[in-house]
Formats: sequence, C-alpha cells, structure tokens
Amino acid sequence: MRITRVRLIELHGELDHDGELWEERVVRPIDVYPEHKHERGYPIASGGVGQERNARGAYPISSIFVSVETDEGVSGLAGTIDRQTAFVIDTDVAPLVIGEDPLAIERIWDKLYRQLIHARKGQPMFAISALDVALWDLKGKWLNQPVYRLLGGPVRETIPAYASMLGYSLEPDRVTSRAREVVGAGFTATKWFMRHGPDDGEPGARANVELARTVRKAVGDDVEVMLDAWNSWNARYAIDMAHRMAEYRPRWIEEPVKPDDIPAYARIRSASPVPIAGGEHEYTRWGTRDYMRAGAVDVFQPDTMWAGGISELMKMATICSVYDVPIVFHGSSVPVNVHISAALPPTLCPYVEYLIKWNDIRQLHLKHKVQPTNGRIAPSNAPGLGLDIDESTIADRRELSWR
Repeated sequence: MRITRVRLIELHGELDHDGELWEERVVRPIDVYPEHKHERGYPIASGGVGQERNARGAYPISSIFVSVETDEGVSGLAGTIDRQTAFVIDTDVAPLVIGEDPLAIERIWDKLYRQLIHARKGQPMFAISALDVALWDLKGKWLNQPVYRLLGGPVRETIPAYASMLGYSLEPDRVTSRAREVVGAGFTATKWFMRHGPDDGEPGARANVELARTVRKAVGDDVEVMLDAWNSWNARYAIDMAHRMAEYRPRWIEEPVKPDDIPAYARIRSASPVPIAGGEHEYTRWGTRDYMRAGAVDVFQPDTMWAGGISELMKMATICSVYDVPIVFHGSSVPVNVHISAALPPTLCPYVEYLIKWNDIRQLHLKHKVQPTNGRIAPSNAPGLGLDIDESTIADRRELSWR
C-alpha cells in the first residue's frame, strides 16, 4: 500500500448559536498595545468562525481537513487545520510523502522532521502533526480498529472532562449561572480565562481574583477550578496572583508567562502555593524534555494537532511519566485527544479538556461528535479516529492547492 495523494478540503457551513458567540475573550500578550487591548471577540486567528452573523442569523464557519489517500482505496482524515498549515502541507509535506507506505508512520514523521529543518516549532510542525494524525486514522481503518486500541488502550472506557469556558462572559452573575450549569451537567472541573494582566494595575488584579472567588463560590468545594492567563503575565505578577487566589484552591494556574521563558515558569512554580500548568505552545519531545528538566510545571498541556501529532504526543507522555508530571492535552482536538487519553493511565492523564464553544465550531462538520456525557467522555469505537464528514452540514466545499 502506498500514498497516492494528499488532499486539502475546505468546507463551509454555519453555526446556529443563541446569543452572542464571543461574549468575552482571554487576555493576550499583544494587549500591552492600546490598539489591541480593547478588541472584542477573536479578531486575530479566529479559527475559521465569522465574527458576525450572516443574513440567516447564524455564524459562518469554514473548516479545512487533510485527507491522505492510497492505492488500496483506504484513506485517513485529520482536521480541522488553518489555511497556513494547509499551505505548508500542500507545498512542503505532500511532495515528500507521495509513494510512501502509510503504515510506516515513524519513518514518515522522522523523514519530514529531518527535511523541514524549520519544522521544530510553529506552522511547519502543525503540518507534520496533521499528517501524522491522518496516518493514524488511516492505519486504524486499514486494521479495522479504533486508534486507542493501536496505542495500547483502553486503560479505561471513559475519561473525566473539564468544561473549558473560553468565550463566555466574565460578568459575575453570568459566571455564577454558567458555572452552576456545567456542574449540573455532570462536570467535576471547570476552567475560566483571565481578562487582565500586569498593565491593568490593581483594578485588573482585583478583577482576576474576583473571578476565582466567584467560580469557587458557584461550584462549591468539591469541583476543581482551573484559571488560564494565556501567556500574558510576568513572573512577579503571577506569583502575586497565585498567593491572592490560593484561598480559592485553584487546581492550577495555566500559562502565566510566555512559553519560551522556561526559567520564569520554574521560578513561579517554586514560589507559588498554586500548581502551575503550561506547554500548550510547546512542541515535540525535545520541548517536553526542557520543561521537565527545569521543573517548570506541575501539569503539561501540549496540543496534539500542533506539537507533533499522535506519534509525538505518546513520546511526550512517556517523558512526563518519568518526571511524574500529569499530561492534559489542549482541548482544540478532542476527537483525537480522547484516543490518546484512553491509552494512558489516569494518574498520567487525569482529564480531557473540553472547550465548549470551540468544539461546537471544530466538530460542526463531523458526523459523530465526541461530547461529554455526565462530565465524562469516550473515544469513538469506529475504525480509525471516527472522523467522518456530515454532508448535511456543508453549504459549499472546495479543494485547496497552491501548486
């Protein structure tokens, strides 16, 4: 069996959503510049979702999937990906894999990594990740097995999910009602996103602490609360926030500083009464090694579709296990993440992140959506990853190519 074609398929549809889709956003590193500080929604890198409703009152959605096809008629699918990643796949990745054995996934990963010398981080690694995921989907279909079985699972049938509240209002009354809603839906953990950084002064700091207080009061003592600063604080501010929030017992404070500042992570962790999480914007086993050696985090959080794909995430999980650091995969790739999580011990992989609004967007075109039931989530039992396209959701489609 040989790879004959790599296709990039862009699908267009629309998402029905009651109320405003992006009620609020997380603080961003670029917010230190006044022209960006007061931007609403996600004006930069919005992930294929329109910021405004269309004439029908729905939000326009575009999704790009990569399909790897073979001379045996078996194909593998991965997505969604952004347009820049699609460009790299089409121009740099696809020419290198045509004619390869699609089951030789380690060979293909290593070949791409060695050829794309700038692929260590960023968009080229996104491209390698997407192709790797599609190859695992193909392998599962070829062998008529779900991917979690090929990875050694299941270790457990379902995994606890935490409700990740990106895009929801931070107005205290609405935080209270939404937090109680997710607990009522069976979630035993929830994550909320800070809106303020050091340049917002004491009023911003108090607002961050008030968010932690409000969520804890709403969910009670038995629900885990996570807080995300999305790379936008500095070490001194993060340590201050950790001490001020400690009484509300956060499960962790996430990404307090920029991902390249590993020494700052380690400094924060050593001084913080609250566990520190990070790694969403780190890549490969080598980046994992650097975080672990530095003692930088209590929880490591790589993204499957960014950090190297399924092949690499399994290696990263092994490194984390050596250092006794839990790994919780970033929640933008839930249908894939649950397969890896189901093949890892619960002590190593305690949660699946479920970004509620992002999964409405990213799974719009999937026939079999992977969603929590009573706060727990399970991988698809279909061969491969279970990523079948729902034709009824497609208003328009096109194939992308830059060659």
